[in-house]
Amino acid sequence: MDEQAATQALAALAQPTRLAVFRLLVRAGPGGLPAGGVAEQLGVQPATLSFHLAQLERAGLLDSRRRSRQILYAARFSTMRALVAFLLEDCCNGHPEICAGLLGDLVADEPPPEDAPAEDTPAA
Repeated sequence: MDEQAATQALAALAQPTRLAVFRLLVRAGPGGLPAGGVAEQLGVQPATLSFHLAQLERAGLLDSRRRSRQILYAARFSTMRALVAFLLEDCCNGHPEICAGLLGDLVADEPPPEDAPAEDTPAA
């Protein structure tokens, strides 16, 4: 991840509603949640939620896909891992062993199977 992408992702998360949305979708896992379910669980008006979902998607933190009449949103775990790896890249002032296990898990060559949600028709 480059500095510009990291800055965009961090800026998107630097807002309480968007942070809550992202954390909820991380907990939901790769299957994600419909927008209405996110709005209901967080108590956010749908129009407001749409704005926040768009910001997170634009920053590369979410994926959306259409399932019938619903749009499902899911955290993009590959971006989340890349962001954390970027933040830890120069860890510990020359003592990378302090966070080596964590960094190794985050930048593993092969992403875990839950990384990619099941493909449906992409949302417009």
